[in-house]
Amino acid sequence: MPAPTLATPRLTLTPPTLADFEDSRAMWADPVVVRHVGRRPFTEEESWTRLMRARGLWEMLGFGYWAVRETSTGRYVGEVGFGDLRRELEPSLYGLPEMGWVLAAWSHGQGFGTEAVRAGLSWIDETLAPEVVPSIIDVENAASIALAIKVGFRLKTHATYRGAPILVMERRRDTDPD
Repeated sequence: MPAPTLATPRLTLTPPTLADFEDSRAMWADPVVVRHVGRRPFTEEESWTRLMRARGLWEMLGFGYWAVRETSTGRYVGEVGFGDLRRELEPSLYGLPEMGWVLAAWSHGQGFGTEAVRAGLSWIDETLAPEVVPSIIDVENAASIALAIKVGFRLKTHATYRGAPILVMERRRDTDPD
């Protein structure tokens, strides 16, 4: 399935391309952005690998991540989407379209995350219709926890991933708030 482009009132979500790399790299190198994701700025190599993975997921699994831009300006907002990342985590998320989102620091607090995550959830509901969409969130990431709850995710359990405490949240189609 080709990776789709999604549009919301303020955002355009496109499959990542080589043209997105510098914006993505800058976002992943920002200490404000990564304080709850990896806890350190990503190297150029790590950012490159993330971009390749984001694009490759579409080819391999029929879902993946989008590069999100503000439609009116073309400014890079962040990345939103789904992956089966084969994390070494209990409970296992293998085979499930785990949702994730990361936003550039300039875009925090403007509702872009909610808008983009809702667009992604609408797409996956219409296309693959999974019963459960999980997400893992750093226990200290209040903004992402609030966003997740707003769009219908609920706490499943507390866990540890790579030595850090996380929340495993899930959104079930039968409890979607919309």
